[in-house]
Amino acid sequence: MPLTPLDIHNKEFKRSLRGYNEDEVNDFLDRVIKDYEALIRQNKELEERCAQMEEQVRHFKSMEESLSKSIMLAQETSEELKVNARKEAQLVIREAEKNADRIVQDALNKARRTALELDEVKKQAAVFRARFRSLMQAQTEMLESTEWDKIAPEPIEDI
Repeated sequence: MPLTPLDIHNKEFKRSLRGYNEDEVNDFLDRVIKDYEALIRQNKELEERCAQMEEQVRHFKSMEESLSKSIMLAQETSEELKVNARKEAQLVIREAEKNADRIVQDALNKARRTALELDEVKKQAAVFRARFRSLMQAQTEMLESTEWDKIAPEPIEDI
């Protein structure tokens, strides 16, 4: 167990015939006590300061761990956002491709229907033309027939 200033102060030395000068020893012991007390105070201050520094180190390590966790969390979140953005982009692309395919298919179907309708109109026009030609031929034949001569033998001029 280390000496205390009180131990030094209370220390009694045996007396001998040719001993040391008692006043000098007491003065020296007083000086040792003061220096020893100063060293103890200084040691205590350094221990307190060391404890504060250790507390600061613990605090900074805690902050470092917290920052590291925050950075890791931010990186993970960033990666998740990237993955989600890629997935969303792929979904948008797929949806756009489906819409484009549907639009193209609708356009093709409409073009086919229009082509069929055009063919039907051409057929109807050809039938109409044939009927009209037949009607015109019948009318022309009627005009050229001799039956008209029986009704009006000479053409009538300006009425």
